[in-house]
Amino acid sequence: MFSKDIGIDLGTANVSIHVKGRGVVLDEPSVVAIDNDTNRVRAVGEEARRMVGRTPGNIVAIRPMKDGVIADFEITEIMLKSFIDRIGGRSWYSRPRILICAPTNITSVEQKAIRQAAERSGAREVYLEEEAKAAAIGAGMDIFQPSGNMVVDIGGGTTDVAVLSMGDVVTASSIKIAGDKFDEAIMKFIKSKYKLAIGERTSEDIKMKIGKVYNDGQKDEMDIRGRDMVSGLPLTVTIHSDEVREALWDSISSIVQTAKSVLEQTPPELSADIIDRGVILTGGGALLRGLDTLLAEELKVPVLVADDPIHCVVKGSGIMLDNLDRVVKKLG
Repeated sequence: MFSKDIGIDLGTANVSIHVKGRGVVLDEPSVVAIDNDTNRVRAVGEEARRMVGRTPGNIVAIRPMKDGVIADFEITEIMLKSFIDRIGGRSWYSRPRILICAPTNITSVEQKAIRQAAERSGAREVYLEEEAKAAAIGAGMDIFQPSGNMVVDIGGGTTDVAVLSMGDVVTASSIKIAGDKFDEAIMKFIKSKYKLAIGERTSEDIKMKIGKVYNDGQKDEMDIRGRDMVSGLPLTVTIHSDEVREALWDSISSIVQTAKSVLEQTPPELSADIIDRGVILTGGGALLRGLDTLLAEELKVPVLVADDPIHCVVKGSGIMLDNLDRVVKKLG
């Protein structure tokens, strides 16, 4: 038996796992389906996500992570155990060392909950690292030099904004506005404008297919189906990308303000570096059309979307695993 090192991006929307020497081996939705009658787990991950909003009364699809932290301890543990078993399980490792990435400003109680969930799912040692730092490393930034790097990581539950230098966070902020809030905002907008009730999966589809946050003159449209709140019957309406931009405006404005405030708190020398190097966008939210253009306009610095932004955090955790013995004191 031998031990493997595992890096986990324990996200609100998705869990990604990197195994040392194998790369990213799992990327599944953070959803667990439970049968309330028998209290048994029916499905975990993608299979459970497909059940969201479509299950009989006795089966409940639970998302145990909320706003980047554990909302349901027991279910998180079940989910982690299931995923760790799925990537090879007890057959190829004895208790692994696990590095978990978490939002920048989580409390010590929240840190403890994450640590305990990982320990109870089979970890020998658990290390916590800041998501923004892992995202920057995974996006290819050299944060270990004495120069400023800025990353905006928009996940499912939180947006982390950080300026890094010499391998550490200099200034940072984390807000609970990200992909989930975008979906909620779209649902609310459609409910209020069209008196149409839609589910979170439809809302996410809208965001991914025609979502935009910058007025680029391009108009996309999409037919969506839901329940007419007046008649109670199924109804199809056509919505446009400009309406999605309107729905997302408040959330996006909060992210822009957070990025501005982090820049304002950054030492002048590092700010000068950021003007040269630009800001890197990571996380699923980085894929929102026009977000890079909007941020560049508002922050007055270049903004670039990372390659494969969704997996920057977990890739960064993989790079940290390779240097775990060197950074182990910092993670403790």
